Amino acid sequence: MSAGADPIPVVWADEWLAVVDKPVGLMVHDSKLARGETEFLADRLREQFGKPVFLVHRLDRATSGCLLLAFDRDTASLLGRSLMSEQFTKDYLAVCRGWPEPAQGRIDHPLDGGPGKPVKKPASTDYRTLATAEVDWPSQQHPSSRYALLQCTPLTGRFRQIRRHLKHIHHHLVGDSSHGDGRHNQAFRMRGVHRMLLHAWRLSFPHPHDGRRIIAVAPPDAGFRRALDLLGLPVPDPAA
Repeated sequence: MSAGADPIPVVWADEWLAVVDKPVGLMVHDSKLARGETEFLADRLREQFGKPVFLVHRLDRATSGCLLLAFDRDTASLLGRSLMSEQFTKDYLAVCRGWPEPAQGRIDHPLDGGPGKPVKKPASTDYRTLATAEVDWPSQQHPSSRYALLQCTPLTGRFRQIRRHLKHIHHHLVGDSSHGDGRHNQAFRMRGVHRMLLHAWRLSFPHPHDGRRIIAVAPPDAGFRRALDLLGLPVPDPAA
């Protein structure tokens, strides 16, 4: 582990698998998108656990929260096969500009696979508005700004799916420099929030070896909580 680096928080673990709480700003592993990065979550986890680590899925560098990994190839394979099944649920917290109408729904919009992968494939995300806020921050011709805290549940696993789906319905994710709204991003930066407001909040899945239901929750970090405080919104209860 890098000198002075804190251990990655472990949300749930046994001899076969673990769910860790990925910090915002840390890339999961080396890739074409690394752009000179030298520190990766996968390397830190191998050192922290002292054994091989197999990542079952990925999170963007700017996204924090629950990341599932296995300690052997067989367990990783079993988890990978169940990853997009109805038994496997990934719930994210997201703060978007505006108040989506309807307050709960499904976004069906095909997405390509990212750079170098132009073929579009079906993509679906369920969302539910957990809370709304209106603050006296002028925006264009409006004297105030509206924001919503959403629970987003992707039903497919496309590149930057939640970020791109929120853009598609014109409720851009706050802090997203690639697909967001720069004016609203700047409003939060001016108030001390310097992160993208997307957090992998909760994972729910059957254990691959005995079938018991695993529910792992990663609480929002300080930066996300600061954004909620600015909006006068409470941290949501994962049991609700």
